Amino acid sequence: MKPITHVLVVSSDPAYRDDVVAGLNSAAARLDNPLGLTAEACACDGGAVARLLAPAAGGGDWQVVLIDHGPRSDGQGRAAWETARAILAARPELSLYVLLEDDDEKLQVEQFAADAVDGYFYRDERDFHGWFRILAAEVAQKAATPFYDALQQYVAQAKDSWHTPGHSGGDSLRGSPWVGDFYDFVGEDMLRADLSVSVPELDSLLHPMGVIAEAQRLAAKAFGARKTYFATNGTSTSNKVIFQSLLTPGDKLLLDRNCHKSVHHGVILSGARPVYLDSSVNTHYGLFGPVPKATIERAIADNPDAKVLILTSCTYDGFRYDLRPIIELAHAAGIKVIVDEAWYGHARFHPELRPTAMECGADYATQSTHKILSAFSQASMVHVNDPSFDEHQFRENFNMHASTSPQYTLIASLDVARKQAVMEGYRLLDRSLKFVAELRQKINATQAFRVLELADMLPEEVAGDGVRLDPTKLTVDISASGWSADELRDELITRHNIQVEKNTHNTLTFLLTIGSTRSKVSRLFDALLRMAKDRRPPLAQARIPQAPRFTELACLPRDAFYEAGEAVPVLDEEGMPNAALDGRVCCDQIVPYPPGIPVLVPGQVVRLDIVRYLARLLQTQRSIDIHGLVHADSELKLRVLKAEELAVLPSYEPTQR
Repeated sequence: MKPITHVLVVSSDPAYRDDVVAGLNSAAARLDNPLGLTAEACACDGGAVARLLAPAAGGGDWQVVLIDHGPRSDGQGRAAWETARAILAARPELSLYVLLEDDDEKLQVEQFAADAVDGYFYRDERDFHGWFRILAAEVAQKAATPFYDALQQYVAQAKDSWHTPGHSGGDSLRGSPWVGDFYDFVGEDMLRADLSVSVPELDSLLHPMGVIAEAQRLAAKAFGARKTYFATNGTSTSNKVIFQSLLTPGDKLLLDRNCHKSVHHGVILSGARPVYLDSSVNTHYGLFGPVPKATIERAIADNPDAKVLILTSCTYDGFRYDLRPIIELAHAAGIKVIVDEAWYGHARFHPELRPTAMECGADYATQSTHKILSAFSQASMVHVNDPSFDEHQFRENFNMHASTSPQYTLIASLDVARKQAVMEGYRLLDRSLKFVAELRQKINATQAFRVLELADMLPEEVAGDGVRLDPTKLTVDISASGWSADELRDELITRHNIQVEKNTHNTLTFLLTIGSTRSKVSRLFDALLRMAKDRRPPLAQARIPQAPRFTELACLPRDAFYEAGEAVPVLDEEGMPNAALDGRVCCDQIVPYPPGIPVLVPGQVVRLDIVRYLARLLQTQRSIDIHGLVHADSELKLRVLKAEELAVLPSYEPTQR
């Protein structure tokens, strides 16, 4: 399929804008036009933004705005630029070109925002062929995939492989009576693209100077960052890299306890001194919410020596902080802000989902590009806006965690995902949001299932904190159906071939992405409608046990983790929560998964309510795995410090939370 690229010409002068549109379209008809450029006219008023938020005529996507600054005599310059700023506020991924009368006007425009303007033309030149070529080149540059193109070209050259990997472009697999089916399943191109770092034209992820560097530059521009780095070990590794870059042993950081387990691993590796902030919890639905804003403000005030604050936005369930005031407060205290945006990498490309962490002033944001956009699993990005960023130090820490044999198809998928997000992300996300609205209406109509709204999900203690919800994460209350969550999840996968993202004891979560289609929406609704017709008497739902609040640290997490410890059973001989664990100090990170939020971290004092919570999960929550427990002697055990180990470790200084 050939792309269709739309250019919107915005001007308060009807005759002039019609002249420009006619000239550009005439050039498009006469010149080579592989990207399908076509121009349309619009008045310089509020309708310009509405036009860009609506589908372009004849299909395709808006890519460029050509805005007429107008003759100095007509006084339209400021109005034109206000329109331009409104356009970029709604669609920052669009290219902006300005039509000027003279160089003095150019200086005036640059005073507003020189970085937002991609180029200029002079009104009276009317060189429509030249303008067309420049705009076509602009779109081609945005649509470039430097690494993916280089990978395709290299594979097409069919070089003989005398280097790693050992399958040698799939030759070891092809035709094998034992494993030839894997060759057929994966495909020839995928195997031939699985190459070694011995191929210099494909650049080096560990020290990019060529096509990977160019692909990362394009990604930084797309996501609104100063620098962007591709990661093939997922956002989990990205979080650890940032921690090791910003923190040295003994440095203090503030973190919400509901951060992903990778953040807590980063605490261990960095040797940092954490101040854990308890998150809010919706006990009825078993959902972890944001840390209350008052708690964050108090922690910043009580810990003036803190170096870093890390928050998760949005969360697994879609909760989004009102980040800007929090980041401004942290920066005023000299604290760097990291935002784990693993579940929110798509937000830049639709106004309903913005602002992003970068737009709110975060110093670092990590995104799992594979979760919502079109990258392969494990493919992630690190975005940097830190004004004091030490690139050398970051690179050394990045290389400490990255493989020296990265999977090139993961890098290519990041390149392609960025291109798609820029060129058609708005349209695809707009479609997904329409599917969300449609599903909400239809699911609620079943009367057995109900899509939860923000007011239903938001814990009371953060009700006034400006928290918003990512609508692409659809959380459905199943209580009235009479089905248990486990039964419903199993029925969906076995009878209807539908796999859900996650469930709690009384909810299911469906994730809508740019890959959601009308057919999938129809099949999901049909399945839920069938099960609604088979509804049973509502179950007497037992609430999921509430995660205990953080206790205290007896020592640094790193110190506890590296001790040998001893394994003590979670349940005693009668199958009850083991009271012998009360007061002991945990050595490991204990994480119910999903959602991947630690109940215990290394160095934390264990209390009996925590043991009861773990025992309850083990006995009642079949769909939840608990990571970090020791499996030994047919029992599940918790590794805790021996008394003699704790006695020689430096104690943890008390901190206010």
